[in-house]
Amino acid sequence: MNWWETLLGFLAGLIAMYLVLLFTLWIYVRHHPETISLKEALRLLPDVLRVIRRMAADKSVPGSVRIKLIMLLVYLLFPLDLVPDFLPVIGHADDLIILAMTLRAVIRSAGPAALRQHWPGTPAGLAIIEKLAGLPPNSNE
Repeated sequence: MNWWETLLGFLAGLIAMYLVLLFTLWIYVRHHPETISLKEALRLLPDVLRVIRRMAADKSVPGSVRIKLIMLLVYLLFPLDLVPDFLPVIGHADDLIILAMTLRAVIRSAGPAALRQHWPGTPAGLAIIEKLAGLPPNSNE
């Protein structure tokens, strides 16, 4: 296999994952229009990736948390998954589940203040991430 075939496979996987996540957000927005607008939902994925990268690079965040974040980024960027992506819906479900579980563990370990410090997006997007992490609404920990 040539290096460019690997690169194309990697890029195709990223695009497919992004499209599945966008579709999932679109479904969420349609069922919960009072929570977040479509524009905010479309911006949520890049914001999540940025907050992961920022927290992983922050030396004040505990080392165990940074290791989890780096492992999450590697897993998301690695072209091979636990469940192959070519399987409809379930192929990307493992990525979403691992992302949600890791973010939940990271935010609970690092604390909501670290998340808020590094969050690049809107308050509505932050509220959704905090909800996914199991934090109480408007927590001030």
